[in-house]
Amino acid sequence: MSFVTDWQNGGFGLYIHWPFCAAKCPYCDFNSHVSAHIDQTRWKSAYLAEIARHRAETTGRRLDTIFFGGGTPSLMNPDLVAEIIAAARAAWPMRNDPEITLEANPTSIESGRFAAYRQAGVTRVSMGMQAMNDADLRRLGRMHSAAEALAAFDIARSHFDRVNFDLIYARQDQSLSDWKVELGRALDLAVDHLSLYQLTIEDGTAFGARHQAGGLKGLPNDDLAADMYALTQDVTAAKGFAGYEISNHARDGAQSLHNLIYWRGGDYIGIGPGAHGRLTLDGTRWATECPKSPELWLQMVAAGKGEGAREALSPQSHALEYLMMSLRLSEGMSLARYNTLSDAPLNMQSVTDLAEMGLLGQSEDKIFPTNAGKIVLNSIIRQLAG
Repeated sequence: MSFVTDWQNGGFGLYIHWPFCAAKCPYCDFNSHVSAHIDQTRWKSAYLAEIARHRAETTGRRLDTIFFGGGTPSLMNPDLVAEIIAAARAAWPMRNDPEITLEANPTSIESGRFAAYRQAGVTRVSMGMQAMNDADLRRLGRMHSAAEALAAFDIARSHFDRVNFDLIYARQDQSLSDWKVELGRALDLAVDHLSLYQLTIEDGTAFGARHQAGGLKGLPNDDLAADMYALTQDVTAAKGFAGYEISNHARDGAQSLHNLIYWRGGDYIGIGPGAHGRLTLDGTRWATECPKSPELWLQMVAAGKGEGAREALSPQSHALEYLMMSLRLSEGMSLARYNTLSDAPLNMQSVTDLAEMGLLGQSEDKIFPTNAGKIVLNSIIRQLAG
């Protein structure tokens, strides 16, 4: 497959960013804002205008997925979600079974609202549960209790066949046995997909500032965090939720199709404050980015375009991005595809060295991280990219 059509290996998706939350979580480095008043009619006009603008440059493509992320998209009025989905369907032909995901927080889930999302065309919900006990939820700055999260999960499950929920591990004072018990409870509840993230302390967050000041006592050391990761892989696989990506686990056939577009190097449109995109147009792969400020984004859309200057990715940048994203997947990276994209073929001596260390596996055209390799994936990528 040529460079021009390489994106078809990954597919074509639409990401809609809703930037508002009821409160800002202290560990969160996503582009989210708290606002007392949101004019959803104004936001609808902006989203629909951007869909129309992108439709004009991607005529003839089939849309595979839509993902409403944030922020807390379950704060969006269901009729706004419905109009965005309808506009996307009018803009592009869609696959017969499109995956349309909406992220939700337990505090914004109620049955009537979720019935309306289902009617609007949403097919999958991803819920931010994060922890399953009240003490840790408070530490994470969450506004819901464990009981409220479970009740919200039951509501989501009653309306949708596909439900994901997120948990964060390697939390303060969490032992390996604590995590094993919590993970077991999560797997007993899970429908078809779990996202299990190790807590990371990011610069620019409340947790980042607290950590710099000597707070956040009791975080696990690197060895314990690695043990938690290894335990996660073993326990989820034994329950039929194989780890198909570094932090994501699913039953067969229930992987997140939208996120696979990112990891497999497909094209995706990013609409909304802070949204990123990748588009292959006229033989060039472009990186797109929208301004983070909600008000500035709305003003830019009103002036004609809600994104900044596009960056053309060089063949080497494109190949490196494919390497970085695809090696997050258990299925791994195609050597032939990488070599088609890159100015220079991959250094096979590095592949051999990493394989001899037990960090990479190889099957025909694919290389992929082993379970041991996943723990040190950043180091693997640095060696292969060098």
